[in-house]
Amino acid sequence: MSTGNAWAGEPEIIDCDGWGARPNSDIVPIWNQRPVKILVHHTATPNQSDVSREAADRLARGIQNFHMDNRGWLDTGQHFTISRGGYVLEGRHRSLEVLERGERQVEGAHCTGQNVVAIGIENEGTYTSVGPPPVLWNRLRDMCAYICDQYDIEPTEIFGHRDFKDTACPGDVLYGMLPQLRSEVAGVLGQHLSSRVALKESWPLLRVADQGPAVAAAQHLLRDAGMTEVQPSGSFDRTTSDAVRQFQTVHRTEEVNGMIGGESWPLLVRAVAPGEDGEAARAARVLVEAQADPVGPAAVSLVGAEDWRRLLSTPTSLVR
Repeated sequence: MSTGNAWAGEPEIIDCDGWGARPNSDIVPIWNQRPVKILVHHTATPNQSDVSREAADRLARGIQNFHMDNRGWLDTGQHFTISRGGYVLEGRHRSLEVLERGERQVEGAHCTGQNVVAIGIENEGTYTSVGPPPVLWNRLRDMCAYICDQYDIEPTEIFGHRDFKDTACPGDVLYGMLPQLRSEVAGVLGQHLSSRVALKESWPLLRVADQGPAVAAAQHLLRDAGMTEVQPSGSFDRTTSDAVRQFQTVHRTEEVNGMIGGESWPLLVRAVAPGEDGEAARAARVLVEAQADPVGPAAVSLVGAEDWRRLLSTPTSLVR
């Protein structure tokens, strides 16, 4: 996937020494393999107006202190951080050095299960109801393009944290901008992505007050898992949230928060046998019938994980 002259060069990145990082408390593991994806996060900190270099340095130090002192990690969890002023900072030690070589992967601590296959980028701010400032967005695009170029990662392999965990990260608005990010990164690399390809199928994030077929399907699946107190109303109420917490506790998910995201969905769904008429089959039927052009009951005779995600990705599956 090398782009030759399409990529203009490495973005300006402030290394750990540049922002005054503490030494890592243990050896940073480095894997003899290339990462295959990029994960976008937000810091869930205030959308502050101070966009100076000094503010960026303070952000990086604050994150490192929290990760090392509160979470007990050996260093900052993510590989890179982008401030609201558009400064790109190395997060975990050696991430920049290894990226510049483009051959190996620094093990991160930004998303369990993805830390040895994905580069994690934290974006300063909270993007639940607003988008990132243009200068941050531009640096995120350029940084993703550089990482893709260095590691031969396809722009379609840019994901949000919630794709793999039960979390709102990187915020509803920034997550909704990921198709645009994939398209813009492809453009920087001299490629073209159709809107269909840029809009990847994904597990929806469900929370209290959400409504729609995806919620009803989740409620059927919870009942299938033994949470019979849940009623398949299509409205994500407190009873549903409590049942999700119980389900997450039983399955020992990383977060027990009552939200259904990229970690809980794969645990909830299961194959539906031909002719089955239990709760899982009802869940699949709800999703099939919600499609603009439903293809009939045969579509729910056997549903694997990829089929579930496809059905749940339809625009009509969730209303907020």
